[in-house]
Amino acid sequence: MVDAVASGAEEQARSPSIARSSGWWGIIFTIATEGAVFAYLLFSYYYMAISSHATWPTAPLSLKLALPNTLILLLSSGTIWWAERQYSTGKSTNALLGLVVTFILGAIFVSIQMVEWHQMSFSPTSGPYGSLYFTTTGFHVAHVVVGLLILLALIGWVASGILEDRRQNAVSVGAAYWHFVDAVWLSVFFTYYLTPYLS
Repeated sequence: MVDAVASGAEEQARSPSIARSSGWWGIIFTIATEGAVFAYLLFSYYYMAISSHATWPTAPLSLKLALPNTLILLLSSGTIWWAERQYSTGKSTNALLGLVVTFILGAIFVSIQMVEWHQMSFSPTSGPYGSLYFTTTGFHVAHVVVGLLILLALIGWVASGILEDRRQNAVSVGAAYWHFVDAVWLSVFFTYYLTPYLS
């Protein structure tokens, strides 16, 4: 009985679980912290929208760029999920392809967001609404850029083959961060772009 327990512990030590890796816990706490910041920003939006009837814009933002951009980011969540699955089954070439496609989609998202900022009729200094909008979307773009840097590192590691057994959790940790970035955007998109159509 004792031998069986010891054998099981040895086997678990040889194949570390992502749920117990330090990188996994690190990204979980990072997501929790950053998620709280976004929650405060979105709470500020709703608070200001309720209490600032006279100064809050009633016309909804255009979906012309925002909706396709949202679909692009959702697609990137699918490609990184596919890359993670491929890597976990030993298909490094497919995983590399998925990571590269995810990087390209993320870069397209950032580019379209910058075009949309340029086309806005308000600025960060034009009032509470403009300040909140550019702070929230700018903070999100900053997270996307961090995600792109993580993807670049993963692409380099997978391409060079330096991710050994003890490091293969890196792809899953990077994917978790990217999924977080996508989920945050859905909240931002719903708040700034869709709620004016509902009110």
